[in-house]
Amino acid sequence: MTDTTMRIGVSLSEPPATADGLDQLREQITTAAAHGFASGWLANIFGVEALTALAVAGRDVPGFELGTAVVPTYPRHPAVLAQQALTVQSVLGGRLALGIGLSHQVVIENMYGYSFDKPARHMREYLEVLVPLLRDGKVAFTGETLQGNVNLGTHREHPVPVLLAALAPQMLRLAGSVADGTVLWMTGPATVENHIVPRITEAAEAAGRPSPRVVCILPVCVTSDENAARERAASIFSIYGQLPSYRAMLDKEGAATPGDVAIVGDEASVRSQIQRLADVGVTDFVAASFGAGDDAGATRDVLRSFL
Repeated sequence: MTDTTMRIGVSLSEPPATADGLDQLREQITTAAAHGFASGWLANIFGVEALTALAVAGRDVPGFELGTAVVPTYPRHPAVLAQQALTVQSVLGGRLALGIGLSHQVVIENMYGYSFDKPARHMREYLEVLVPLLRDGKVAFTGETLQGNVNLGTHREHPVPVLLAALAPQMLRLAGSVADGTVLWMTGPATVENHIVPRITEAAEAAGRPSPRVVCILPVCVTSDENAARERAASIFSIYGQLPSYRAMLDKEGAATPGDVAIVGDEASVRSQIQRLADVGVTDFVAASFGAGDDAGATRDVLRSFL
């Protein structure tokens, strides 16, 4: 057993677009909870809508946090997202962590047709509407690009923590000073230690806010063939080496490909790499397991040794 206060969660695979897709997601959640993991995190890309899916599939799994990693902000007015998140939080009895993010210019401009100009301004104004609605149910705000003059009657028994996908300095300041922390992807330990944690912690302290959560999601595989596993990770996650925000984090880490920040190796090596994340300030490690066969079982066992 490794001594750490870092919570261990799992990345949930997007369910297939089939009639039983949400049943498969429910099985993932139930299994992860039964194994003792603290949380499960679902991406919101182009398949199921993550908040709805978590409400349906995770309702009957008590004591298990469910997070979005992450819901893109541009396609959703913050008042609409607040209403939906509060509804889901009521369904889940307080187990939702709302992860939100900008997405990427290629998605927002080329697919949705929105301007990606000044994304930090967009997120600042978005939070000016979202956070008060989640907290108080009302807001009166007019910004340069967003407006919210809304009163919600949505049930608010449980607070909704907001975690911001924050990598650049301005976003990290928002994550620490306004939101409750950050959700990271493709961000290695040196970058977490030297870039993420100092900036977000300083912002939270300056704003008089509690210590922020740092949720770090990385690919993981316990294996006897480290080189092959890193090559596999580089192939599976290759798109993230091309998107500018993740490319910047890989460059900070000195990583050529996503495979270079994957947590890969034998049991002792993987334990050591995960422990390093706790040592540099990660509060929640979320494993995106990509091993198959015996490697998948060995990966699960190592992760469970941290529980």
